[in-house]
Amino acid sequence: MPLPLVWLDGRLLPLAEARISPLDRGFLFGDGAYEVLPVYAGRAYRFDAHMDRLDGSLAGIRMAPPLDRAGWLDVFGRLVHGNGGGDLLLYVQVTRGVEPERFHVPQPGTRPTVFACVQRLPVVATAAIENGVGAVTAQDIRWGRCDIKSTSLLGNVLLRWLAADAGATETLLLRDGRLTEGSSSSAHVVAGGCIVTPPQTHAILPGTTRGVIFELAGREGVATERRPVTEAELRSADEVLIASAGGGIRAVTTLDGRPVGDGKPGPVFRRIYAAFRATQREFSTELPA
Repeated sequence: MPLPLVWLDGRLLPLAEARISPLDRGFLFGDGAYEVLPVYAGRAYRFDAHMDRLDGSLAGIRMAPPLDRAGWLDVFGRLVHGNGGGDLLLYVQVTRGVEPERFHVPQPGTRPTVFACVQRLPVVATAAIENGVGAVTAQDIRWGRCDIKSTSLLGNVLLRWLAADAGATETLLLRDGRLTEGSSSSAHVVAGGCIVTPPQTHAILPGTTRGVIFELAGREGVATERRPVTEAELRSADEVLIASAGGGIRAVTTLDGRPVGDGKPGPVFRRIYAAFRATQREFSTELPA
């Protein structure tokens, strides 16, 4: 759950005192974008990559960033240190703001609403790393601009719910017979020791942890390829990896109730995961106190 202090429209204040108008376009239309980034010991993980993605999402919905990088660092530092620091998951949301009436077309000059909060970083169970996690598949029912990290997440909610119903961790999504991503993660298959990832399109969020996998693979001498991945390739893969800000990098060892490979986390996952843990500080930016 969120820690006691949150950031709302230029103020650090108790969560219990935070108020947003019911006429906010984020509430009425889901008209906004958001970002989630891990914080390790007071250091923001892949800060620039996350802010690049937020800027891109805002540009995609025709909004200007409300703060520059120095401004975001100041906000995040005050929020993180105000809540005692440590390992946290930081959520920031920018909506188009409050307008006097509900009207589909945004009005010029509306002041955006900026909200941010932190919670303790979820601890991935040792068993999930050692044994992997389960996933199910489903048709990708989301809208056509999944590259925008929009606050309109109903499709993702319904798809992730399918995994929960099946006692699995994630739902891997298929569109026109090809893998896109997970309901809340990027998805990768391993074939012949090579990590194969669907190319970046409007159907896929440009995942920041997805980018980490490519960088770590280069360091570790693991081959990578960005190309379409068919459903058949997903189901016959030697390994399947998922990656997200909150969950890190995990191996999928069962898919729709059937084992992936030999049903255990494979050698490529173990190399990438070890490198991920070793570079957390290197890939992080110190937040000002």
